[in-house]
Amino acid sequence: MQKKRIHILFFAINIKNGVVRITMNFLFFSAQFLPHMGGVENYTYNISKKLIEYGHQVTVVTSNTTKSPSIEIYEGINVFRLDCYNLLNGRFPIYKKNKIFRDIFKRLDQQNYDFCIINTRFYFHSLLGAKYTYKRSIPRIVIDHGTSHLTVHNKLLDYMGEKFEHYLTWQLKKYCKNYYGVSKASSKWLGHFGITSKGEIYNAIDLDRIENIKGHYKGEFRKDHGIPEDSIVVSYTGRLIKEKGIIQLIRAIQEYNNQSGEKLYLCLAGEGPLQSFIDEHTSEFIHYLGRLTFEQVICFLKNSDIFVLPSDSEGFSTSLLEAAACKNYIITTLRGGAKELLPDDTYGIVIENNDLDSIYNAIKDALNHRDKKNATSKAFERVKSNFTWDVTSRKLLEISQSKFLNP
Repeated sequence: MQKKRIHILFFAINIKNGVVRITMNFLFFSAQFLPHMGGVENYTYNISKKLIEYGHQVTVVTSNTTKSPSIEIYEGINVFRLDCYNLLNGRFPIYKKNKIFRDIFKRLDQQNYDFCIINTRFYFHSLLGAKYTYKRSIPRIVIDHGTSHLTVHNKLLDYMGEKFEHYLTWQLKKYCKNYYGVSKASSKWLGHFGITSKGEIYNAIDLDRIENIKGHYKGEFRKDHGIPEDSIVVSYTGRLIKEKGIIQLIRAIQEYNNQSGEKLYLCLAGEGPLQSFIDEHTSEFIHYLGRLTFEQVICFLKNSDIFVLPSDSEGFSTSLLEAAACKNYIITTLRGGAKELLPDDTYGIVIENNDLDSIYNAIKDALNHRDKKNATSKAFERVKSNFTWDVTSRKLLEISQSKFLNP
């Protein structure tokens, strides 16, 4: 019955020349959601907003990691938050089966959902969503956001975590046959679990909003931070964790400034466990900006020259796309989304790994690049054509209305 309904929707869209005329009811299972901050949270939020803009309805089932209302309408999105055990500082919530859980699922049972999106594989929350939609015959997909196993930098715990992830994925495969990645690297990573990805539903940004912020910016970032106008600013935005290569980046800048007559300025924005390390290494040339609002991040990147993301593991970094949208010259590692954004060295620099020498040499190469302006323009145009929420949301709509989707 469900497959027949999707078949009908598919033809209704063709008759209307690709314009969606029928309201669909979308259900997301995402272990974390706003106001908890993170890439998956923003991914869910922005796609949800676009689907609502197109005339559809959206419900998000998530974990209550922030002591937020259990049930609310968040900017037009129906949000249900399950009470949870907040493990690993919110990185791994586990839902509680209590009265709130039962009340929320009673409400879900009162609705008819056309399609479900499950974000990430390795949460009990994801398995819950797969089982629930399987039992109700709701078409479902899983979107993977990773390119490696989760790490807590403890060999024993990391080993146990890998075994757990394989077990949970094995369970998940019983209830869902349709898997996608947020980048080709994420799709490739699915193969590690014996899963063939059906394609990519890319991470993206709101380019119109970014352009609007850039156009209205009237601040004096460099003056406010004591940075000369003619100097080179290297930037990083994102989570302050070891996997991002932040320690090596700071040391590369220090080494360059010690060996070169030219001084580079490094500015880092974000929050996380490495805040104290960064505080200890702040100087005239290394500035920690703290956690910034979205508008502040864009204004910061507008004043930056080179953006460096030397990460060990990425699905497809939002920070990378934002930096490209602000026409920074990009240096990043060969991780999720890197080659989609920077297909060759005329767009920016992609390094194999994030050891100190690789980052140091990449920064030197970037400074000596003869045509950085053309490279940044090409990367900007690539974002504009491929990595906006309009593009990603329309891809998701095509998938949700496909008559070829497995149940």
